[in-house]
Amino acid sequence: MRNLKLLKSLRSSELRGPGSPQFLSVRADTGSLLVVSQYAVTEYDPRTGQAVSEASLTAEGFLPEDGGGVVVGLQDLAELESACLATAGGDVVLFNLNTCQLECVGSVDSGLTSMSWSPDEELVILTTGQETIIMMTKEFEPITEVGIHQDDFGEGKFITVGWGKKETQFHGSEGKQAAVQPAAGWDDRRPRVTWRGDGQLFAVSAVCPQTGARKVRVWNREGVLQATSEPVDGLEEPLSWKPSGSLIASTRRHPNKHSVVFLEKNGLLHGDFTLPLGKDQAKVKELLWNSDSTVLAVWLEDMTAGEDGWVNTYIQLWTVGNHHWYLKQSLDFGGDRQAAPVCVCWDPERPLRLHLARRDWTCITHDWGWTTERSPGQDAADNANVAVIDGDKILVTTFRQGVVPPPMCSFELQLKSPVNQVTFLCRPQGTNQLAAFTADGRISVYRQSGTCFLCCSCLRSEIEVDGVVVSVVHCSQTGTVALQLEDGQIRRVLWDCPDPSVEVWRDSTGCNINFPVPCVQTSLCSVGGEEYLLGLTDRSHLYAGDTELASSVSSFAVCNDFLLITTHSHTCQIRGNLLYSTYIFFMYYCFISWLWLQAALASDGGQNDETQRRVERGSRIVTAVPGDTRVILQMPRGNLETVNHRALLLAQLRKWLDSLKFREAFECMRKLRINLNLIYDHNPKVFLENIETFITQMNSIDHINLFLTELKEEDTTCSMYPRPEGSPIQLQPVSGQKKVDVVCDALRSTMETMDPNKFCLSILTAHVKKTEPELEVALQKVHELRAPGAVSAEEALKFLLFLVNVNDLYEHSLGTYDFDLVLMVAEKSQKDPKEYLPFLNMLKSLEPNYQRFTIDKHLKRYRKALLHLSKCGPEHFPEALRLVREQKLYSEALRLFAANDAQYKALSCAYAEHLVEQQQAEQAGLLLWRCGEFVGALQAFAGSSSWRNAICVAQQIPLPPDQLALLARDLAGNQKLTEQRRYSEAALLLDQYAKDCEEAILALITGAVWEEALRLIYMHDRQDITETNLKPALFDAVSSHTVFLEAQVATFARHRARLAVVREQKEKARLDMLDEDGPDCPDAELYSEASSVMTGSKYSHSNSRISSRSSKNRRKAERKKLSLKEGSPMEERALMYALGEIVTTVDKMREEVHNLLKALVLFQLDRQAEKLQQTFEEALQTTEAALPEVWPDGIQNNNAPLTGPNSTANSITASFQQQQQKPAASQQGPVFNHHLKAPVCNV
Repeated sequence: MRNLKLLKSLRSSELRGPGSPQFLSVRADTGSLLVVSQYAVTEYDPRTGQAVSEASLTAEGFLPEDGGGVVVGLQDLAELESACLATAGGDVVLFNLNTCQLECVGSVDSGLTSMSWSPDEELVILTTGQETIIMMTKEFEPITEVGIHQDDFGEGKFITVGWGKKETQFHGSEGKQAAVQPAAGWDDRRPRVTWRGDGQLFAVSAVCPQTGARKVRVWNREGVLQATSEPVDGLEEPLSWKPSGSLIASTRRHPNKHSVVFLEKNGLLHGDFTLPLGKDQAKVKELLWNSDSTVLAVWLEDMTAGEDGWVNTYIQLWTVGNHHWYLKQSLDFGGDRQAAPVCVCWDPERPLRLHLARRDWTCITHDWGWTTERSPGQDAADNANVAVIDGDKILVTTFRQGVVPPPMCSFELQLKSPVNQVTFLCRPQGTNQLAAFTADGRISVYRQSGTCFLCCSCLRSEIEVDGVVVSVVHCSQTGTVALQLEDGQIRRVLWDCPDPSVEVWRDSTGCNINFPVPCVQTSLCSVGGEEYLLGLTDRSHLYAGDTELASSVSSFAVCNDFLLITTHSHTCQIRGNLLYSTYIFFMYYCFISWLWLQAALASDGGQNDETQRRVERGSRIVTAVPGDTRVILQMPRGNLETVNHRALLLAQLRKWLDSLKFREAFECMRKLRINLNLIYDHNPKVFLENIETFITQMNSIDHINLFLTELKEEDTTCSMYPRPEGSPIQLQPVSGQKKVDVVCDALRSTMETMDPNKFCLSILTAHVKKTEPELEVALQKVHELRAPGAVSAEEALKFLLFLVNVNDLYEHSLGTYDFDLVLMVAEKSQKDPKEYLPFLNMLKSLEPNYQRFTIDKHLKRYRKALLHLSKCGPEHFPEALRLVREQKLYSEALRLFAANDAQYKALSCAYAEHLVEQQQAEQAGLLLWRCGEFVGALQAFAGSSSWRNAICVAQQIPLPPDQLALLARDLAGNQKLTEQRRYSEAALLLDQYAKDCEEAILALITGAVWEEALRLIYMHDRQDITETNLKPALFDAVSSHTVFLEAQVATFARHRARLAVVREQKEKARLDMLDEDGPDCPDAELYSEASSVMTGSKYSHSNSRISSRSSKNRRKAERKKLSLKEGSPMEERALMYALGEIVTTVDKMREEVHNLLKALVLFQLDRQAEKLQQTFEEALQTTEAALPEVWPDGIQNNNAPLTGPNSTANSITASFQQQQQKPAASQQGPVFNHHLKAPVCNV
C-alpha cells in the first residue's frame, strides 16, 4: 500500500547541440549522462551543467553530415572506460571517455538494426539488416551468427500428446483467418533485444516474414534457440525482460483494449494488465524496468494529434501488489514537440531515478521515493486511513473499522485525471481530510463525512525556500512543519506568523541539525519536550537529526508514544522457506535518550521482552490504529496482516487500568489472551480500592468468574509483562495473606454487600478458588439458597460441580454433617444409591457426637474425629486411645482431657511409650513424672543417662539407701556415663550417692582428670591409690602421648614431601602447555594454584550421580573424592586436607598435655615431663614452619574451599573464613611456662 512520491526533479538546459538526442545512457561510476545524436556523442554532467567530453561522429565519417544518420544503440562500458555505439550504417564504434577518441571496432555491410549488451558487459548482440543475430565478446570477437527467424521451436519444445495441430483447432466465429494478425502499420519492423538480469538468456522480438506478426524468441548465452513464443494476436514492438524475474514484458493491442502482457521464457503468456487508454488512442514506444524490478515505466505517444496539431507524450509508472497493477505516476509532457522526451532510461544505481532527454537537449532527472500515505491522527477520532494511488482513483482504506485486503478498499475516489500525489491533513480533529495532486496540475481536497468523502475547497500560501525541497512533514500535535532539502539539510517553517518564513533547524543547544544523507521517509516526534525529525534513507539507515539510531530498517512509523520499526535481521536463521527472520520493534521514545534507544534497537531482547516480535521477512508497516493496539503490516506479496503487538497492547491496557476502565481492559485481554492477573498486578492498591467499580463495569457473572478462575500467586508484572523502563513500581499490599486469598475475599465481601443473590455464583467461585478452598462454606451457602429470584440451589450446585470434582464435593458435603446437603450432592454424582444410602442411614442412627466422629474418621479428619469422640463419654475412651495410637495424636489428645483424669494418665503413659520407641526417653520420663508415674519415669531417665532427673525421682519415691546406691552405681558404671567419657559426672555419682570413693578416684584417673582425682585422694585420705594407680597412669599417658605425637610428625613430613612433588609436576605440565600453545593459550588460566588437573594423573574426572543429599552426606561424599593414592585426580587437595587434620589434632592437645605436665611436675617426674614437652614443641614447630609452604599466600587468599591450620575442629572441611589472620599456632603462648620448666630440669 505504498505510493511513489516525487522527491526532486533536476532540469538541465545548458547542454546544446545540433540535431536531437537519439540515445541516452548513464555512467554507473560517475553518474554522468552519455547522449548521442545524429552528429556527435557527448558526456554530460547534469549536476554541474557542463559537458565533460565530446566527439563528432560526422567528422570521422561514421554518420553523414546531412544529419540523416541513425544510432541504433549506446552502452557505457565501465571496465573499458568507454562508450560503445552502433549506427544504422553498420559501424560499431568505441568512444574513449578519457581521450575523447573514436575507434571503429567493426562494421557490418548490411547495416545494423539494434545493439544490446549483456548485464555483465561480457557479450554484445547485434541484429543486422539481413535479419541475423551476431553474438560477440567484449573484445568484439565473433562467437556465432544465426538467423533471427528459425523454423524450429527451440530446445524447450513442448511434448505433444497427440491432440491434433493448432491449425485444425477451433478459432472462434471469425474462422482461421483470425488466428494471426499482422503487426500494426506504425510498427517500425525493427527487432528488439532484451537480456535477462543474470545474463544467461536474451529475447528477440521480430516480425515474422510469413505471417507479418511479431514473435518473441528466447536464446541462451551460447546463441542456441531455447523457445519461440506462441502466436499472439496484436503483439507490438516494445520488449523488456524483468531483471529479477522470469517474465518478459511487451504490449498487445486487443480489439477492445490495449494492454501490457507478460511472457515466460518458454514463450507462453503469463498475465497482463490493461492500460487506461482507448483502443487506438496511443502507441507504446518503449517499456522499461527499473533496476530492482519494482517499477515498470510505459512510454506512450498519442496516435492522433490534438486540436492544436501536436501529439501528446506521457510516461506512466506502474507497480504491482497482490497480483494487481497500480498506476502510481503519470508524467504528461503535452503536445509541445520540443518538450517531448526522445530518450528515457533508468539509473543503474538508484532504482527510482529516471533520466529523460528532450528534443531541445534539456535533460531531466526525476527522483522518486516510496511512501505510505496514512492519516496522522493520534486519537480515536482518526480513522487510521491509508490512501493508495491507482491511476485516476484513490483507494482509501479505514483500518479502524476493518482490514480490507488490497486491491479492494473501503472508499474509492474517482478523479478526472491520474493522481500523482496524495496527503492527509495534519490538523487535529481533521486528520481524515486528504488532498490529491493530479497530473493536470489540479489539487482536490476531500473530507470524510460518515460513510463517504466530500470534495471541498483549499487555501494556498507560498513561501520561498533556498534549495530543492524533497520532503515536507507536519506534526498534528505541535503544528511544526519541517522541510528536507536535497542535500539532507533540515529547515523549520514558521507558517503561523504574519510573515511566514523558513529557518535552520536547531536543537536545544542552538546547534544546526541536518541529516548526514538525504532521507526518503521523514516523521516528527517529541522526546523529552524537544522535537526531532526522524528520517529513513534508501540504504535502510534510521536517523534522528544527525544521530544514527539503527541500520537495516525497512520501515518505521510514529504512533502516540511509540516508535515502530521493522528491520531486516540477518543473524537469526529459521526453519521453513524463509531464509532470514525480520523483527518489528516497538519502543517507547518518550522520556528516553537516543543512546538508550540505540542500545535497545541493537539488542536482541530477552525471553519476555515485549518490545520485539518476529514477523515475515520483507514486512512493512502500513499504519498503527491510534488509541488501539492494532498494527497493520504488508507482506512482500501485497497481502495484509494485523498484529496486536505486545508493547502497544500493554501500553493501552495500562492506560485503561490507570483510568479505571476495567471493562475495556478486560475485553481486550480476553480477546487477545493476556493473563487477567494483570488487572490486579498492575496496581494492587488501586484495584482493591475500586473493587465496586470493577464489579459494576463487568456487570457479568461469567466475566467475574473468568477473572477469579485465572488468579494465581505469580506477579505478572515481574515475569510475563515486565514494566517499562522508568515506570514506578507498584508495591503489593502488606497483609500477610496470599494474593489469591486477598482478591477472592475482597471481591466476595463487596459482592455480598452489593447484591448477594445476583452475584451468587461469583461468590461461590471466590470461596472455591482460594488457596485452601472453602468448599464447606460454599456448600452451606448453596443449601441456604431459598430467596425468590435468586439462583436456584440446583443451578448453584451444578456450577460448583463444574469447578470441583464431584467426589471431592461429596466428601466435603459429608463434612458439613448436613444430610440434606449430602443427598443433594450425591444425586448429582455418578454414585449408586445402593452405595451411599445404607451408609447415610447408618450415620443417622448414631448419637450426634459419635455420628460426627464416624464421618470425620471416614473423611480422614482424625483431629476432628478425636474431638467428637472425646465428647462421647468414658465408654468410648478405649476407641479414642486406639485412634490416638494409630494416628499419633498424643499432643492433641492431652489437650482434650483434664490433668487429674484417669484418661489423661492413660494417654500420658501411651505417649511415653511412643517417645521411648522414638529414642526420646528423657522426654518420656518428664511426661511420666508430671502425671505421677514415678517408677516409669525413673526407668526412662535411667535409660537416657539423665542421672540428675533419675536421682530426683528416686528420692521422691523414695528409694531405700541401698537401692539408691545401687542406682547411682548403675548410672555411673553400667550405663552411659563412662561410655560417654563423662568421668567427672560418674565420679560424682560414685562418691556422693554410692559412697564408693575408690571407684570415684579410679574413674577420674581413667578420664585423666588428675587434679580432681588428687582432691578426692586427700579428702578421703587414700594416698595409697597414688602409688598403686595414679603414678602408673601418668607413665602410661606420657608414653601414649609421645608415641602419638611422633607418629603425627612423621606422617606430616611424608605428606609435606609428597605435596611438593605434586605441585612441581603440576607446574611443569603447565609450562609445557604454554610452550606448545604459546603465551596466549586460552586454557592457561585453567591451571590455577589450587588445581591438580595436570599432575600426571591416570584417572579421569567423573560427574557425581548424587543430585541432592543432606549437608552431612554431601561432606562425606566430598571427602571420599579426596584420595591420597599417588596420581589420583584430587591428590593435592587430599594432601592439604590430611595436613590440616594433623595441625588441628596437634593444636587440640594443648590443654590435655598442659594438665599432664602439671601432674608430672607435682610428682617430680621431670625427665618424663621434659621429654613430653620437647616432643610436643617439636610437633608444634614442625607444623608452624610448614604453614607458608603448604598454604602459600595465593591459596590462603583464594576463595576456594580449602583446609589449613586456621580451621577449627567444627569447620575443618569448610572453606577458611579468616585466612587473613595469623595461624592459631603462632598466636598461642608456650604450652608450659618457661620459668617453671627450668628449675624442674635442674632438679
